[in-house]
Amino acid sequence: MDDYAVEESSGAITAPEGSGAQTPQIVYNSPSLSRSPLLLLVSSTPGKRIRTPRFITPLGSPLRKAIKLTKLDPEDAWLPITESRNGNAYYAAYHTLCSGIGIQALILPVSFTILGWTWGIICLSLAFIWQLYTLYLLVQLHESPEDGIRYSRYMQLAAATFGEKLSKFLAAFPIMYLSAGTCVALIVIGGSTSRMFYQTVCGPTSCSSPQPLTTVQWYLVFTCAAVLLSQLPNLNSIAGVSLIGALTAVGYCTGIWTVSVAEGRLPNVSYNPVRSVTHDDISRIFDVFNALGMIAFAFRGHNLILEIQATMPSSEKHPSNIPMWRGVKVAYSVVAMCLFPLAIGGYWAYGYMIPANGGMLTALIAFRGQDVARWVLGLISLFVIINAVSSFQLYGMPMFDEIESIYTRRFKKPCPWWLRSTIRALFGYGCFFLAVAIPFLGSVAGLIGGIALPVTLAYPCFMWLKIKKPKVYSPTWWLNWGLGISGMGLSAILVAAGVYVVINTGIQVSFFKPQ
Repeated sequence: MDDYAVEESSGAITAPEGSGAQTPQIVYNSPSLSRSPLLLLVSSTPGKRIRTPRFITPLGSPLRKAIKLTKLDPEDAWLPITESRNGNAYYAAYHTLCSGIGIQALILPVSFTILGWTWGIICLSLAFIWQLYTLYLLVQLHESPEDGIRYSRYMQLAAATFGEKLSKFLAAFPIMYLSAGTCVALIVIGGSTSRMFYQTVCGPTSCSSPQPLTTVQWYLVFTCAAVLLSQLPNLNSIAGVSLIGALTAVGYCTGIWTVSVAEGRLPNVSYNPVRSVTHDDISRIFDVFNALGMIAFAFRGHNLILEIQATMPSSEKHPSNIPMWRGVKVAYSVVAMCLFPLAIGGYWAYGYMIPANGGMLTALIAFRGQDVARWVLGLISLFVIINAVSSFQLYGMPMFDEIESIYTRRFKKPCPWWLRSTIRALFGYGCFFLAVAIPFLGSVAGLIGGIALPVTLAYPCFMWLKIKKPKVYSPTWWLNWGLGISGMGLSAILVAAGVYVVINTGIQVSFFKPQ
């Protein structure tokens, strides 16, 4: 820093005479939704003075012949997602794997009961390739070499593509569900599995108590553990938690399909697609679309990709998209090795008898509970609980970031530690209240999958067209327009199908009565 002079009045950084300073290069900065995301640079023209923001940092090149400047938004340094930018490809792989695989994968064999062998495998493969392509688009769109803008949150990229008002209408609710709604579902799953784990380990007679915990109390036990762990400050600080969550997800997915296949097929198992109770063509078509919604629901996590990449340092010479994509490729290779055997092996073992509510975990306990060693079932249940607690931190972080940003924008300073702790505790117990109030949330997986599908399969294509502006009628132009329009159309159909199936077959609506 002694080679450069900083003017306090304007925040400008000037090079000393004879230093041979050239035109400044770009280091990526994150835009704030509350201000215009512009990068202001220092002019090298003598006598011409440009006002620059106070939050700029000079970075010398290896030869110290150029000055790199970046406007550091102070809010970025105060918020959980961008508070720490020392992430790497390993951290990216941990977070991506933890968000890309989870309890939603256990319902994949349920979709096979409607689609059958051939179409089930084809649809699952196409959905995997499609979402991997849009994932690649998001990684590349995270930073713009042209203007130095770095989009550290999905809503920032959506606002740059669709505009402030339209982005709130199109993307706010799906993203809110994929964050807060997933946390509610994790409490339902984690609490119920905690009760199941206790009963499995203790057995019907041993360690019995006169007043066993109710389901709501198990929800509360899980929520307390999640809230305690949520006090870790930022996204980088939970990399170890995501690693544990990823390993346990791989563990229970592999354990469930391995045990199911090892025990063999159920007697009189059938692979004929399940027909609707009304046996009419319309019901059959909507059942198929509802099955596609279940597959779409299994591939979530795109709403976290930009946030995960935001934890990495980035410059013109070393952009963050290279280590990020490296981590994503490793993570989704593992995801594929878990999802495909789980869907295919589970359907082979149980056929059309897989329970629609609970999927593979419920099927394993219902059909193999007496044949499998108790410690195996207990270990699988424990893995599910640990993964749910870990995933809660990852999916809750964007909500923590959004709530804290309201404070930082208003008061122009970071949240004090006591307020941050209070916000996270209130969020966790708010999710607990919703979990108790609407415990049947998992019964509408197909409907929710349709609502959240554009975030994964459609919006990234439109974002690429708007920001990258590929040549009109080029293959890339046709591909993204085709996938984007198809994704929006499929989303509308899946929502309609989900509503129809819920109305036609009904769900056990039990407000404030968790089972």
